[in-house]
Amino acid sequence: MRSLYVVLHFFRFALLIAFGALTSACTTTALVFLHVQSKVNEGEPAPCVHLNSVQRALSARCGVYAPGTLKAEDVARSGLAECPLTLATREPDFWPLLPELLELGARTDFCQVPPLVALAQRSGTQCPPFDQAAAPVLKSLTRLGEDDPRALHHDTVRVLSCPQAQQVGLDSVLHHWRNQGRLVPRELPFSPFSAMHPSYHDSLWARKLEATGHHPRLAFQGLGEGQLTPGFEEALRTSHWAALDWWFARMPELVNGVPATRGKVLGWLPLARVLSPGFMPPQQQGPMIEFLMARGASPWQSLPHAPKQTVVQYAQALQSPWVKLLNPQWVPQRTQALVQ
Repeated sequence: MRSLYVVLHFFRFALLIAFGALTSACTTTALVFLHVQSKVNEGEPAPCVHLNSVQRALSARCGVYAPGTLKAEDVARSGLAECPLTLATREPDFWPLLPELLELGARTDFCQVPPLVALAQRSGTQCPPFDQAAAPVLKSLTRLGEDDPRALHHDTVRVLSCPQAQQVGLDSVLHHWRNQGRLVPRELPFSPFSAMHPSYHDSLWARKLEATGHHPRLAFQGLGEGQLTPGFEEALRTSHWAALDWWFARMPELVNGVPATRGKVLGWLPLARVLSPGFMPPQQQGPMIEFLMARGASPWQSLPHAPKQTVVQYAQALQSPWVKLLNPQWVPQRTQALVQ
């Protein structure tokens, strides 16, 4: 249908041109041509040749970016809905633009969303492929972390402490913030322990924070401005045993109940959360249930949102294959009927 539409407009345009030539109405014909062409292309993205150097470099359909092709005037006035630094940082395919953008004067204070925050929130539970980035790109990402005041954020801490960031040394930004005195306990809008990646709890950075007054309890006092999952819950979801033991060593009560945070009225039970459909892969549920019960988690606790229902009853209602693990005395109802 689209092809037929274009063909019809082509013939219509040809007739208009012929008519215009007969009447010598050149100007009118040109205007009609532009109108018809705009209608034919309506809804289509602008051709790459019509984009400025920054728009073209940040458009995947326009080919691979070539270093040295950006123009300073386009960096200053890109004409894009979002600032170029945010767009280039958020998408790893565009990371090669970062060194040239910064060299030509791109500024983070023009960005509605700080570039590293955008990257962290886009990445979600995945660590970005920092290990595949070239040295100039890593230098640019470090600069974005150190020079942008708004980069100090719950979600940015998560992405800068993830395994690939540690591997290439991007966690140096976290040390920079601490050395600059920007991680003062109770003055941050989030808890670094809730923000950091579960693999980072045994780091030198974490130990220094704890020694200077940061405490895991602050992670459960309503702090947190990020979109990413709080640290204890993330450790539970990913079965990060070492991180969970780190939390339990400092707050043993967590094994039988997590306080309400981020404005939530009710807390939650780790055992029940593990059983919840979609929280973690089914094959990880059994080992996690054993891990939690070995550390004192009770399957007979009542659910905060349903006080008349225990964890065992919740598992039965879900027809979970782990009911027997939670309650070794449990006998399926059908077997009970046969016994009676």
